[in-house]
Amino acid sequence: MNFQVPQFIEVEDKIFGPLTFKQFVYLAGGAGAIFIVYILLPLWLGLWLILPVGALSLALAFYKVNNRSFIYVLEASFRYLLGAKLFLWQRKDTTIKATTITLGAEREVAIPKLSQSKLRDLAWSLDIKENLK
Repeated sequence: MNFQVPQFIEVEDKIFGPLTFKQFVYLAGGAGAIFIVYILLPLWLGLWLILPVGALSLALAFYKVNNRSFIYVLEASFRYLLGAKLFLWQRKDTTIKATTITLGAEREVAIPKLSQSKLRDLAWSLDIKENLK
């Protein structure tokens, strides 16, 4: 028995001419909102609402971010803005305290004082003294 496997299941069907059902709904909803604003408000005042509503409906219908619909970007941005945030970063003191060691009359070497652990300080000072010789 041969079975037919569906192909291109990620591609939406074009139902209304060159538009998918979602695109048609976004454009029809935007056009309806624009028409209501145009009827209820004078044109000079209505333009302040007509332009953003038209831009949003066009973006929802056609604009893609990283090959995903604009509605997913809006959803993620609303979840980020309204959701709880957890801040973990804390600034630590990054100043380095230095002591100087005189090696003869010609050289002075600044050795930073690292106080996180004595073993680390000891290993670092041994590396410095070994590299100076």
